[in-house]
Amino acid sequence: MTAETSAQVRPPATSWTPIVALAFGIGMLVASEFLPASVLPALAADVGVSEGTAGLAVAATAIAGAITAPSIAVVLPRADRRIVLVGLLAAAAVANLAVVAAPDFAVLLLGRLLLGVAIAGYWSFAFGAGTHAVPGRDNVVSAALAFGVSFATVLGIPVASLIGDEVGWRTSFAGAAALSALAAVAVAAALPPIPPDPSAGLRMMRGALANRRLMAGVAAVVLVAFGNFAAYPYIRVAIERIEPSATTWLLLLWGIAGVAGTVAAGALAHRLRGLAAVTPIVLALGLLLTATADSTLVLAVAIALWGVSFNAVPVATQLWVTRVEPERAESAMSLQVTAFQVAITVGSALGGALLDGFGIRTPLFVGAVAAAAAGLVWALLRVPRD
Repeated sequence: MTAETSAQVRPPATSWTPIVALAFGIGMLVASEFLPASVLPALAADVGVSEGTAGLAVAATAIAGAITAPSIAVVLPRADRRIVLVGLLAAAAVANLAVVAAPDFAVLLLGRLLLGVAIAGYWSFAFGAGTHAVPGRDNVVSAALAFGVSFATVLGIPVASLIGDEVGWRTSFAGAAALSALAAVAVAAALPPIPPDPSAGLRMMRGALANRRLMAGVAAVVLVAFGNFAAYPYIRVAIERIEPSATTWLLLLWGIAGVAGTVAAGALAHRLRGLAAVTPIVLALGLLLTATADSTLVLAVAIALWGVSFNAVPVATQLWVTRVEPERAESAMSLQVTAFQVAITVGSALGGALLDGFGIRTPLFVGAVAAAAAGLVWALLRVPRD
């Protein structure tokens, strides 16, 4: 065989550009979702509500997401997934601009509801779009999407906190709007057309809902996500209890630890049952240490454990649901996203009420109990191909 013939039959090199674009998009969406946590005191004071009430800016996003995730494929069963993903990123840009211009908390919540639609829809389709672009590399796609989230956390949350302190919290949301629009352009340019699965829609969702093992795993997702989000919108309050001057670098530490957790989860994907069981237990430990810390050093260890453990969760859960339900992966992902959004809604709302009524330690303790319970459930569930 000649060199020329060999070049002709050699399979083309895999292009990772679509995965990078998808990861950038999810990073911008999740950074937008949790921006209120980084600017919570200033946001609450500006719109005239308590810090606990301001935490509902995260809950409102999750409410919309919980409704959107299981229904978007039913509403758009035949739509090109690339077009849908681009449209959702554009909607996120508009949602952030609405927050920038919001004269009161009610208008701010409307913008956050639109953001919830964008996030849930994007999460539901992004994994399938990534595996369509790079077949046979589901663990890489899952880790890349989670890395996008972690990278946004490393840069976005601390930078937003710094910008909010120096220039104003609305400027942080303006930056998120611009980056969301840029992500829409990147996805439009990088992704090929992505046709939906022929069975997409209500029939696929009914089949997924009938899978008992899948639904048990979804219940575990609710527990671990609730455990995190009962506390995470108020992480700045938890840090300022010990050392207000360390807020920015401790938020940065949470994000850096999150990147490490994402990378580790991707590397340990072949041990999915253990990964899914251990990470919630480590999260529970991190939350307990955050609640009981009495020094900056102990708090830093707690924040690092919190960041590394929770950021491993999306990798583990995406892979778990798609392995349990490989023929209905799009619906399985939608249910996973719904579980997260329901947990964010209930967790952030309850966490805010507990914060206002009893102080920051109580939502941290409640979150730790829920995370530990999730770890127990995951330990009891068998994972295909594990």
